[in-house]
Amino acid sequence: MRLRLKTSILILLSYVAAITLGTILLVLPVSSAGGKLSLIDSIFTATSGICVTGLVVVPTGTHFTLFGKLVILVLIQLGGLGIMTFSILMFLSMGFGISSSHRWVIQESFTHTPTPDLFSLLKSIFIFTFLVELVGAIIFFFHWHKDFPGIQGVFYSIFHSISAFCNAGFSLFDKSFGDYRGDTVINLTLAFLIILGGIGFFVIYELYDYLRRKPKRFRFSTHSKMVILTTICLILFGMVLIYAVEYHNHLLNFPSPQKLLMSFFQSVTARTAGFNTVDLTLFHTSVLFMLIIFMFVGASPGSCGGGVKTTTFAVLITLMWNRLMGRDTVNVFKRTIPQELVRKAVSIFVIAVSFITLITFLLLITQPEVKINPGSEGYFLKYLFETVSAFGTVGLSLGVTADLNWLGKLLIIITMYVGRVGLLTVAYGVAREKLVGPYQFAEENVMVG
Repeated sequence: MRLRLKTSILILLSYVAAITLGTILLVLPVSSAGGKLSLIDSIFTATSGICVTGLVVVPTGTHFTLFGKLVILVLIQLGGLGIMTFSILMFLSMGFGISSSHRWVIQESFTHTPTPDLFSLLKSIFIFTFLVELVGAIIFFFHWHKDFPGIQGVFYSIFHSISAFCNAGFSLFDKSFGDYRGDTVINLTLAFLIILGGIGFFVIYELYDYLRRKPKRFRFSTHSKMVILTTICLILFGMVLIYAVEYHNHLLNFPSPQKLLMSFFQSVTARTAGFNTVDLTLFHTSVLFMLIIFMFVGASPGSCGGGVKTTTFAVLITLMWNRLMGRDTVNVFKRTIPQELVRKAVSIFVIAVSFITLITFLLLITQPEVKINPGSEGYFLKYLFETVSAFGTVGLSLGVTADLNWLGKLLIIITMYVGRVGLLTVAYGVAREKLVGPYQFAEENVMVG
């Protein structure tokens, strides 16, 4: 436990250091074209960047200068792959060794099994990231070269490719991708980048391994099976629900192919990316509630996204199914999930719900508009949506981000930070070392259910 405690503190401090540096750079007059950014807004933007969230208090495309946008882009790239990942790769490239605690960070971040050749793993991750972001940028550039000629087109293409792959949701367009809601190339390219960035590097490696081998000689791990199946089910379920509920509502005046494209894109981006091609405030309440669930689930372990993760959600669903079937063990794909992992999944879920409940409650009692107009149930949905979006590092909003007072912004900053570094990392960092002893108390039943 001592090793994990030290490592957790190291992770927490590395993000604090990055946020501090980003804040210093963003608060400089050279970063802003539309007036100097306040300290709290600079902290908010730096946190949103390094935590790959995408919530903004000022328009990214018009408020920031090229320097400010470059600062945000660097924060997104650092936050997407993890600050410790960059640091460790740099040390390994220079021939320095790393401690066992640093090795534990990488293995916990990108793979569920010990990796003997850590340098090769990190190098593969960086090469894959660079290639995917390059392909995305090339597609964007050739599609946008008439609208954004020259160096502007290059920068716009690189910025949005990195933002999409890192599941950050930052856009240089004031209406996100609302003007491209019917553009198949832009929508599918963004979705392709978001899915690859959110599915996890271990799963991508297994998919690559499967393609280069004969299928009969290869078996996907239970982890990859759960991630792929859960991801597909969530995307399809979200697309069908948005299409069905909004068909005669917000999507009424769009042709059917465009309705499908918009439904698919919003289902993909809702879990971690935060881009949008529609006005979310016009969505039916049932769709907004589904989006809250999607943002809460988030991406997959070892990826650029946040949330409680798809595998946590899958383990809980599997646990419920096995209990209904009368089994004491949690079985899936002819394998049994270890009880320690099941307990971890339950702990993550309970802590996450408790944390989101607390932040939402604090927002409701600290924001001026709620005090002026008490009793409106619309505030609860808006602030719950904002909180879950920050926790899942998504970046979608119902339009309340810029109107938050300094205390509300601080609460969202904390939520983005906790959502990115992980609830258990925070718990390990602040909790006391576990007491180990040969004793336990006598058992006694209580009534539940």
